[in-house]
Amino acid sequence: MTFFRAAMAYITAILYLSGSLFPAQVLAGDYAENVTAQKFFKEMEKRHNFDDSELRKLFSQVYRDQRILDLMLKPAEKRLAWREYRKIFLDNVRIRNGIKFWEENEKVISDASDRYGVPGEIIVAIIGVETRYGKVTGNHRVISALSTLAFDYPPRSRFFRNELESFLLLTREENKSPLELKGSYAGAMGYGQFMPSSYRAYAVDSDGDGKRDIWNSRADAIGSVANYLSAHNWEKGAGVATRVQLDSDSRELPENLFSDMRPNFTGSQLLKMGFKVPSTHLEKMVALIRLRSDAESEYWLGEWNFYVITRYNRSPMYAMAVLQLAQALRMGKS
Repeated sequence: MTFFRAAMAYITAILYLSGSLFPAQVLAGDYAENVTAQKFFKEMEKRHNFDDSELRKLFSQVYRDQRILDLMLKPAEKRLAWREYRKIFLDNVRIRNGIKFWEENEKVISDASDRYGVPGEIIVAIIGVETRYGKVTGNHRVISALSTLAFDYPPRSRFFRNELESFLLLTREENKSPLELKGSYAGAMGYGQFMPSSYRAYAVDSDGDGKRDIWNSRADAIGSVANYLSAHNWEKGAGVATRVQLDSDSRELPENLFSDMRPNFTGSQLLKMGFKVPSTHLEKMVALIRLRSDAESEYWLGEWNFYVITRYNRSPMYAMAVLQLAQALRMGKS
């Protein structure tokens, strides 16, 4: 795609999301009357034996939510530099509440850590970053959030249609009302903010009551986060990330050095590029992580477990916030 075409596509998406591209009456109404949604209903009927008429009835109570589209334009990972982003999650209140959450659920967290090989502080930190340990799990109807993004958010409509499909399946499998479940503006749910597909694949019943309840059961939520990381091949006992310095801050580095969170360099290779790599990392496979701030950039060697955290959220700032919160929790609890 040429620069002009890419720019026009971006402008079109902005106008679409703001509602400026189409008259208001086109955007009004429920999703039962939406042509794209109706095709989706037919697919659900064919692939999963849903009843088309029942889906139309359900979606007659589901509407486009402009607030969700507005929020999709300004996620913190894209708006903030690293130092500002870090302040959101590394404050004294979140650290103190994290230690309290850990102590209140010590056995459950210890059992999950033993079973899945993921450190307790990492499990707690993810829940802390995601929902302040279950205090802020989202107040959007999940079906409305997913429908708005599936049918009225062209940049990622395929992804969110798949998540809407998973959501309808999980509500049927778990015998839950699709109109009652609440979550984030992107449709993430529970203590650990699982997307519907992640719930179906990785949620576990840790408390043994026969339900995978990531909304109300701390045991299930803790076990599910640990299982998610384990399923993405968390390496028990291995490191996560190590900060390094560059010989010269004025050195120009090609952008493709930072394009992949998967470890694809040896420490020795980065040493030759001018990074002060510790001797313990010369033979390790690492990714080169850059965290931008107004004053200066930080450089880190990301090991495999750093990459695993980015499977939870693709942002390197998110993964680093989880790591540093985990370190603060471990230090504060010791």
